[in-house]
Amino acid sequence: MFSPNQTGRCRSLLTLSLLGLLGSVLDVTRGRAAQDEDYYMQELLSRELYFRVQGSEDPAPSSQPPDARSGERASPKTAKKGLKDQREKASQTDKMTSDAKTAKPGNKKVEKNKKGNLKTPNSISEGEGHYKPPREECPPMGLENLKIDDFQLHASTMRRYGLGAHRGRLNIQAGLYEDEFYDGAWCAGRTDPLQWFEVDARRLTKFTGVITQGRSSLWSSDWVTSYKVLVSNDSHTWVTIKNGTEDMIFPGNAEKEVPVRNELPVPVIGRYIRVNPRSWHNGGGICMRAEILGCPMPDPNNYYHRRNEVTTTDNLDFRHHNYKEMRQLMKVVNEMCPNITRIYNIGKSHNGLKLYAIEISDNPGEHELGEPEFRYIAGSHGNEVLGRELILLLMQFMCQEYLSGNPRIRHLVDETRIHLLPSINPDGYEKAFEVGSELGGWSLGRWSEDGLDIHHNFPDLNSILWEAEAKKWVPRKVFNHQVPIPEWYQMKNATVAMETRALIAWMEKIPFVLGGNLQGGELVVTFPYDMTRTPGRTREQTPTPDDHVFRWLAFSYASTHRLMTDASRRVCHTEDFAKEDGTINGASWHTAPGSMNDFSYLHTNCFELSMYVGCDKFPHESELPEEWENNRESILVFMEQVHRGIKGVVRDVQGRGIANATISVEGIGHDIRTAADGDYWRLLNPGEYKVFARAPGYTPSSKVCEVGYDMGATRCDFIIGRTNLSRIKEIMEKFGKQPIKLPVRHLQHRLRRRRLGT
Repeated sequence: MFSPNQTGRCRSLLTLSLLGLLGSVLDVTRGRAAQDEDYYMQELLSRELYFRVQGSEDPAPSSQPPDARSGERASPKTAKKGLKDQREKASQTDKMTSDAKTAKPGNKKVEKNKKGNLKTPNSISEGEGHYKPPREECPPMGLENLKIDDFQLHASTMRRYGLGAHRGRLNIQAGLYEDEFYDGAWCAGRTDPLQWFEVDARRLTKFTGVITQGRSSLWSSDWVTSYKVLVSNDSHTWVTIKNGTEDMIFPGNAEKEVPVRNELPVPVIGRYIRVNPRSWHNGGGICMRAEILGCPMPDPNNYYHRRNEVTTTDNLDFRHHNYKEMRQLMKVVNEMCPNITRIYNIGKSHNGLKLYAIEISDNPGEHELGEPEFRYIAGSHGNEVLGRELILLLMQFMCQEYLSGNPRIRHLVDETRIHLLPSINPDGYEKAFEVGSELGGWSLGRWSEDGLDIHHNFPDLNSILWEAEAKKWVPRKVFNHQVPIPEWYQMKNATVAMETRALIAWMEKIPFVLGGNLQGGELVVTFPYDMTRTPGRTREQTPTPDDHVFRWLAFSYASTHRLMTDASRRVCHTEDFAKEDGTINGASWHTAPGSMNDFSYLHTNCFELSMYVGCDKFPHESELPEEWENNRESILVFMEQVHRGIKGVVRDVQGRGIANATISVEGIGHDIRTAADGDYWRLLNPGEYKVFARAPGYTPSSKVCEVGYDMGATRCDFIIGRTNLSRIKEIMEKFGKQPIKLPVRHLQHRLRRRRLGT
């Protein structure tokens, strides 16, 4: 005879087995083979029967197991297991299960931790006979990264369309105002315990946990404080997750932004999963953003899954790397390719972590005449980690492909000096890494240790230039390029992050031509200006004089990305950037004074753009191979654009390079300057251009340069001679004599008299 507790469990198991039978009889699996459902249900049933035969308890006796079932944040290890770790975990699980079947009650080797729980999951305890099954780590199903599409999300009711089930995605962001078309959660139309939020996995899935958040809103406070979880195979018959014989109540959120993770007592297999709110914040409504943790069950016959599956053939290290691991990986790449790589640091973070960069070039450590310099930066926002991992993957990929003789990579390395800076805000990253994927919310680790947004911590040079233009000071008093940094910004007590100062010194030291900073949370490429020209405007199209070039550069990345220009893809949050070919002028999105992009354009020769490489700021490790495939071609194509336009050397008549010579293009109100050896690179779209070379003390020179459609910059060299006045000054200074300085009016009077012959 079974005890009352065991009788309740028998009823639950009987219901689960009947679900599989019902699926095969009614054929309601929507394209699934019904016998597969029976197979997995019988597998789960046989596991449960084993415990009864052994006389042990159900493997889920407690409603409050340790870790995230208590409603706390999970440990960092929970979210840091990738595909390789999962395979290792699976093999360990099989071994533990096998060992458990051979274990006997009374085993003296069983140890307990301080809370009385078993430390070894492959044994049965003496006395109670509890079995502690190994916890399988399942990744997020994809509500946040959009793998789960809108048609897979359903709800009992909704307050309005902008708060429908399709908005119930973890970390989704709302618009600035209430009642917008895109709002920040699923919100039920009524406040009663009959409401639910449902996810259709479209295949049998082993569900292991739920992560919840409240509503994203500046004006409302809505979140769920407790809920039940139900599972089904046909969306008609539902089984509630139980704690023994009673329905299990999972603790929800205590505020609206910090995610809370709850694990199911044991994994449950089904196609549909529902979250049924039981209580919610006083004064608020039933609103929720969620992510489901689950492992798809093997099914080669599932066409929907195979059609959407993306795999990679690159043998790279697809996992998240903390600071120590990042440094070690860079060292490994350097040891693999010592002839083309060099590791250096540009400074330190607030907490003293060195800001490491790696150079990839055929002659690392030296600037070669005529070879352009390119940079990729990531991690200015520490919680946007995908860009960091993409740069680490890129350095591995380029090293491997160079060694294997890939002609495309060899040409890039031989003709370009490439700098990769994977983490400019390591302090912020460590905060996000500590809590792991999915649990950091939208902003944990975003800012530097002293609370500054590094990407927008640069001096506002836009206002200086625009004010000078309004006063007609350009170019007579103020140049339209190389705008100097204000003195107040360089003071020690200025509100400037150490990381920002290190970046500025790096930008000034190396003559970069093109750069990209990788960010996260969206799928779009933005280009300068990032600040609106009209005071008080939050959005306004604000183009640079090189707007046509920036638009091409942005499109070169977006058009080769797997998703950015896909008009059928779902928006990440509130903006449909696919309508604009995946690109946008920064100021027309939202104004941002002091951005890295604007500073780079106005203070140096470098054209800088921002690539927002994914909706999910901190994707799970299992998603990194697909994200690499999404971005790999874009990353390479954008690097190749550094060879578009014109290039050359400005020399004097003796053949010596002239540093800081000004290169101007007729019709474009933005100039650049030559590097220390007199070489320059000017990014331009195909066409004919009249180009001028000027330098103090030299006679200006001009020529027409043609830019073709084929990749490769057009050579456009200049030889300029000294002016007579500068030669006279040079001779007189050489012999210790000073030139006679006469007033301009007096000189003009002398010239007039000479012309008149008097």
